[in-house]
Amino acid sequence: MQVIGSVNVFKPFQSSVWRITIIFTSLVTLIIGALLFGMYRELILEQQHQVEIHLESERIHYQQLALTASRQAFAAQVRTADPKSILVVWQHDDQLEGALSFMPLDMPMLPETKEFPILSGGLEKLHLFTGGLVQTRYGPVLLASRTDQLATLIDKFISAAATAVVVTILLTLVGGYLFSKALLLRVVNYNRLSRLIEQGHYDTRFPISEHPDEFDMMATQFNRVLDTLQNNLDAVRGVTDNIAHDLRTPLSHIRIGLEQLASRSSDDVAESCAVLIEELEMCLATFNAMLSLTRIEEGQQQLELQSVSLSELCCDLEEMASAVAEMQEQQLSLQTGVDCVITGDKHLLFMALYNLIDNAMKYSGEGTDIRIEQEGAMIRISDNGPGIPDSDKDRVFGRLVRLDPSRHHTGTGLGLSMVKAILSRHQAQIELSDNHPGLQVTITFRA
Repeated sequence: MQVIGSVNVFKPFQSSVWRITIIFTSLVTLIIGALLFGMYRELILEQQHQVEIHLESERIHYQQLALTASRQAFAAQVRTADPKSILVVWQHDDQLEGALSFMPLDMPMLPETKEFPILSGGLEKLHLFTGGLVQTRYGPVLLASRTDQLATLIDKFISAAATAVVVTILLTLVGGYLFSKALLLRVVNYNRLSRLIEQGHYDTRFPISEHPDEFDMMATQFNRVLDTLQNNLDAVRGVTDNIAHDLRTPLSHIRIGLEQLASRSSDDVAESCAVLIEELEMCLATFNAMLSLTRIEEGQQQLELQSVSLSELCCDLEEMASAVAEMQEQQLSLQTGVDCVITGDKHLLFMALYNLIDNAMKYSGEGTDIRIEQEGAMIRISDNGPGIPDSDKDRVFGRLVRLDPSRHHTGTGLGLSMVKAILSRHQAQIELSDNHPGLQVTITFRA
């Protein structure tokens, strides 16, 4: 498995299915090899058996012929023997009768045999014979049967067997590779859908094929889990949104009453009312942010789509935040590269990116350097402050999560949740990483 960005790319040669294919191919090759070797052994033994039977038959024939025929008739029978069927050579009185002009050396007595070559006259082709001597009334007679044709047949069998083994291995490997690739396409698709779920698209479901298999059983179970998860999330969001909606109205009435009371009271009472109004403003801001976040996540808020230049958007962000950075003695710099124009809601994108810059200014501390970089479809916001621990980099995108336990800085804990929801609606990716020191936020849009 190779990792590119945040997407896993599976290779068939690295899959378990491919390893099973290799094991299966090895087993099939061993089985076929054993069968072919057994057939080869049987073919050799059968060849030897047939030669032995043939020679034994001819031995009996010529021994009986020598007992019943005259010397001249026996010689005539030897001379007329067809070498294609049986090679016969009779040695008597330092003379040879038959198909050969010489007697091969060291020939054993039948049933013992020996293989020897014979060069034919016409085409100068070498032939192989297997035979032995038989003792007759007229002297020793050489009986031999031609075996080079059977040897050629065995060679062809070996060649065909080797071809069959190679073809079997190739077909098995090709079939295994195609099967692995087809199977891994489903795994890659499941991985892609899992990434969507991880990004907050909880309505995503795994596909089920027409002919269910073990993958479909697993997908069905995961879909049930996702249904339960989505129902629980919807219930939690419904409760929090209902609470926020129900409390927003009475809190607004209390704020108005406090403002009226402050206008008719003494300075001390007015100051106390101002503090209470500020606290109510924070509560109302939190409730309004929760309701806005739900509308954005659920797609209830329509995007005002238009062409947005990322370079111009970064310039507007720098212009807006430079005054605040200067008040906190921070250095805010902007570096733009090749421009990229996307389609999106400029107001929401500005709000999301400014929230990131505001967090950098708020939590990095005084005297820090904050950089805004834009190159193509990528925007990077970095600082040299304390940063965020690795264990919290994913958690900070949750609702009402604040890493400041002392609540030293004001906030609702919904800023990064809003950022991620807005970027998800624009199909953009956000990644938090270390700036050594500090935090680096990288946003990548789809060009």
